[in-house]
Amino acid sequence: MNTHFLLIAQYGSKAIIPIEDVCRDYFPHLKPLKLVQKISTGAIAIPLVRIEASQKCAKGIALVDLAKYLGARVEAARKEMIALTR
Repeated sequence: MNTHFLLIAQYGSKAIIPIEDVCRDYFPHLKPLKLVQKISTGAIAIPLVRIEASQKCAKGIALVDLAKYLGARVEAARKEMIALTR
């Protein structure tokens, strides 16, 4: 199975996953505000969707972007494992 389809199964038909849900499921060591800060500074390379131009608006991550991010993290882990086992 690919990550995109697994995320569809996890989040249903949502195109944008609320930042609170992404934080709870994939960044449990961070609070949503801290995750938004890390994304905004580029420390975590994933696009943040702001539903409006307001700072207090709902924020989330597009399902396709979350799938790409997770896929990239898995690929980085595989490369690291190969480098360590040579």
